Amino acid sequence: KVHISYYDITNSGLKYASCRSYCTNMIWWTKTSVDSLESVGTYSSIAIDSNDHVHISYYDSTNENLNYATNKTGTWVLSALDVIGVVGSYSSIGIDSNDYIHISYTGSGLKYATNKTGSWAFTVVDTSGSSGYHTSLAVDTNNKIHISHFDVSNFDLRYSTDKSGSWVNSLIDSSGRVGYDSTLAVDSSQKVHISYFDSTEDALQYA
Repeated sequence: KVHISYYDITNSGLKYASCRSYCTNMIWWTKTSVDSLESVGTYSSIAIDSNDHVHISYYDSTNENLNYATNKTGTWVLSALDVIGVVGSYSSIGIDSNDYIHISYTGSGLKYATNKTGSWAFTVVDTSGSSGYHTSLAVDTNNKIHISHFDVSNFDLRYSTDKSGSWVNSLIDSSGRVGYDSTLAVDSSQKVHISYFDSTEDALQYA
């Protein structure tokens, strides 16, 4: 089944669409308004847990918060997760093998939220330069977290991981203006792969 979260710029708000089959035909799509408050729903990221429940992280630009929506109870439940300062843009969500939620996002550097202890906890991961933009998060098979992100003040691609038991931040590429719009994936051997944009060369880069 296909799941998409997106922002409705005409009506404002967070939308969700799903399709079970024949997804090239519009009539087979089910579309739902998840959060209809004005100026919410940008920078959304979606993940599906082992029970096929939907989880979405997104930005509330009016209150400058990180928001979270899930239908795991059978109806949509909305939460303002992080409300301290200007936080929540460029979010990326992942789910581990225990169905715990992990979210990376922007907020005075790279921030990270998780409910793996049973309640939500928030961590400032990387404050180098103006890190934490254009985040992409992946969970490996050992439930370790990997995040690529952009340092907007130095135009660098950065990478953060807790695979050693504590957060380690690395500079991956600093050649020109690089690191925009990154996407990170982890393979079955726990190797990390990142695609990103190099605006100096107008090129797709891979690390």
